[in-house]
Amino acid sequence: MTTPTSARGRYGETMAEGLLESPAAERNKEPILDAIRARLPHAGVVLEIASGTGQHIVHFARAVPALTWQPTDADDDLRAAATERIRAAGLSNVRAPLRLDALAADWPPAEADAIVCINMIHIAPWSATKGLMEGAARLLRPASPLFLYGPYKRGGRHTAPSNEAFDESLRARNPDWGVRDLDDVERCAKRHGFALVDVVAMPANNLTVTFERTG
Repeated sequence: MTTPTSARGRYGETMAEGLLESPAAERNKEPILDAIRARLPHAGVVLEIASGTGQHIVHFARAVPALTWQPTDADDDLRAAATERIRAAGLSNVRAPLRLDALAADWPPAEADAIVCINMIHIAPWSATKGLMEGAARLLRPASPLFLYGPYKRGGRHTAPSNEAFDESLRARNPDWGVRDLDDVERCAKRHGFALVDVVAMPANNLTVTFERTG
């Protein structure tokens, strides 16, 4: 199954200097890095799920060169776009993008010391969240972080009218998509051996959520 997390045109990608670019990724890449930097490992491999155009991972790799960054995506065209961006950036600490479906029983990466997943779980069926947690549990060692970013409900309620409108638009496109309740995500994470350790409020009514693999 190809996960719908890399749905075409989900954030109005455009071409800039010959590279496919997401305006949303360009806006949020620095705030996300600020939110996760302190909990990143000092060395090792950071796996990104649903890397899209590669803007986040190139920005992170440039800012944190001590880490090796592994992009992935289920969409062939987006992996090609990320490959071009990585090549243009000339970074030696970013690996070639891999095809990864969050629902797959086996993920191609053999190792990871941290996992980052940005703007995926609301543009995918709930089974993709379960698949993400299952895959992360297979790869991560105890005390390793799993970072999620995107809009969330809190206690069954939207945190802003704009998120509610966004949720309605997602469900109109696909009834299996939608803004998830953080309580539900936390319960799913706990069942797969993760504890919620941090929630950071972000611009545009988004959250950066950090889970940690437990023993």
